[in-house]
Amino acid sequence: MAAGVLYTYPENFRAFKALIAAQYSAADVKVSPNFVFGETNKSQEFLKKFPAGKVPAYESADGKVLLTESNAIAYYVSNESLRGSDLKTQAAICQWASWADSELLPASCAWVFPYLGIMQFNKQNVDRAKNDLLAALKVLDSHLLSRTFLVTERVSLADIIVFCTLIHSFQHVLDPSLRGPLVNVQRWFLTLANQPQVLAVVGTINLCAAPPTFDPKKYQELTKDKKQDGPKKEKKEKKEQPKKEKEVKEPELIDEVEEKPKESKDPFDAMPKGTFNMDDFKRCYSNEDEAKSIPYFWEKFDPEHYSIWFAEYKYPEELSKVFMSCNLITGMFQRLDKMRKQAFASVCLFGSDDDSSISGVWVWRGQELAFPLSPDWQIDYESYSWRKLDPASEEAKKMVQDYFSWTGNDSNGRKFNQGKIFK
Repeated sequence: MAAGVLYTYPENFRAFKALIAAQYSAADVKVSPNFVFGETNKSQEFLKKFPAGKVPAYESADGKVLLTESNAIAYYVSNESLRGSDLKTQAAICQWASWADSELLPASCAWVFPYLGIMQFNKQNVDRAKNDLLAALKVLDSHLLSRTFLVTERVSLADIIVFCTLIHSFQHVLDPSLRGPLVNVQRWFLTLANQPQVLAVVGTINLCAAPPTFDPKKYQELTKDKKQDGPKKEKKEKKEQPKKEKEVKEPELIDEVEEKPKESKDPFDAMPKGTFNMDDFKRCYSNEDEAKSIPYFWEKFDPEHYSIWFAEYKYPEELSKVFMSCNLITGMFQRLDKMRKQAFASVCLFGSDDDSSISGVWVWRGQELAFPLSPDWQIDYESYSWRKLDPASEEAKKMVQDYFSWTGNDSNGRKFNQGKIFK
């Protein structure tokens, strides 16, 4: 049985993973009572053990085991029942843990944090995160249709990790109208939330009762509090770790710098701008329903300086689980982040597990295939077939209508399952 100390601040959902696992496995894991975030984890004693200065951090009672990543800590303090007794089960648990970190966590944080005042509010980013998380939860809902728990017939580490990753979303943004259609996810979440081992760590979780509203004062007050911690202390922290502090206080500025690195020019900038304003269309698409945004697209579209392309994944026979196919789309979008400024796409998944396809409609500046223009854009595109559409054709109008509104079937009659927007 594992025994040791967990260093963390209160209400850290990442730390909940290990603490809940410890409850199930009867591991002797105690939270350090004297830990002060920003002080303890900056001390020489702490950094000697955990050089990254991150929490949660775990130290075994004999001092021989030092761990910092939350999933790894939770795995270490778990028993065989939570970890899985065979290789197949262990792999499935690892799969769900990775899925939670790559699909749920980024979207949840980007949606929740602006409402908590931790990040500046940007409607486009929040809408994108909301769509991404709801799409992921739809995948989870389908998986849980015939299952009580994610992998086995009892609670496993997969359930604990995914549950903890979703706590903030269920508390702050998933109001009843959004939870309602996710019948299986809500049933599963409440089942976990009411387990004695979970209640002992997390307590009663109050679910979001109404759609969240943004309060700009929260972010201003949080920023003000950080500035008032003490000028000498703040100045010292800035000198030692300027980049880290800037990331916490000004996430939007960091995003902008990443999109326009000095060492790499945007190939679209060398092309004539034309009359189509991509940002205006994206705002219209985000804020209006398709009955207005699609006619707006055709009204403003500049066929001389922009082009429309149909893309289809070449290897549908390799697609198995729906959530893995969604990961494929999300991964491509993430790797093409620097292309967003002058590009837009709606990519859809059709069908179901072991019988699905991926295809989409893309729009970007210029008349040629965009991906060869930059090494940063060439990672995934060769896995798709690309066909330029004639904007004046009925085919293009129908494809834009179907893909932008997420309706219709694929060429083999598979029904629309879910979509993702690149904007």
